Amino acid sequence: MKVVLAGGTGFIGEYLANKFKDSGYEVIVISRKNPYFSWDNKLGLIKAVEGAELLINLAGKSVNCRYNEANKKEIMNSRVKTTTLLGEAVQACDNPPSLWINSSTATIYRHAEDRPMTEAEGDIGTGFSVDVGTKWEETFFSYELPKTRQVALRIAIVLGKDGGVITPYKNLVKFGLGGNQGTGNQMFSWIHIEDLYQIILFLQEKQSLSGIFNCASPEPVSNHELMRTLRETMRVPFGLPAPKWILEFGSVMIKTETELVLKSRWVVPDRLEREGYTFRFKALEKTLQDIL
Repeated sequence: MKVVLAGGTGFIGEYLANKFKDSGYEVIVISRKNPYFSWDNKLGLIKAVEGAELLINLAGKSVNCRYNEANKKEIMNSRVKTTTLLGEAVQACDNPPSLWINSSTATIYRHAEDRPMTEAEGDIGTGFSVDVGTKWEETFFSYELPKTRQVALRIAIVLGKDGGVITPYKNLVKFGLGGNQGTGNQMFSWIHIEDLYQIILFLQEKQSLSGIFNCASPEPVSNHELMRTLRETMRVPFGLPAPKWILEFGSVMIKTETELVLKSRWVVPDRLEREGYTFRFKALEKTLQDIL
């Protein structure tokens, strides 16, 4: 039983690696960091994925940066190139993985405050982040792999202990800055990291499933609800709001983009629920109690 985690040294990758190891799997990690399998060794990549039960690709430069030309190029290339290298490695295998799960992003949909976005009826948006998602998926599905099922997960913002976005949100609340961000009406689609792992197991077991799946809790909340629930969970009585102009100024100071908090991501897991997946963490309140 072998699982290959490409880009498996980050917050999500380390969580998945530990869970699979605890379940008795051999876990192979592909990364630019030592001592893991290197992206630069094509023969090594083939050896890594040969005979794997499951290949999961999480690789890509973090979007938590300024969208200057150099960063935009690296964000795009880091996703397209790694997906291409994996596609070529799978094609070269005598015994390829039976399932390849590739990351995508829930940001692929438009800014939505009017209705939720499903796989079948969601509107693809415009702009750089959307271009990254569409090119990523296009590259992934360009490979015809008769022995390998292909699943793209449009992953919402992942919440878990000691990593991801929860740390900066905790700090905002802790220092009294946990009010609305912008209007507070923008939707916040999220998923508990344990549900992300369980969804992978669910898709591994359901061998008839392939294609695109929204990977988000069925109960998204507004930014206003998010910040209020954070304050209540952390027992902080008040939080100053942050108007858009303050966020624009602050994002320059900390070298990030306001899109990460101001875009309304209203994404729901229509296909997963119709196929029978049951979420462990549906409600934000329960999720934050578990994490914090």
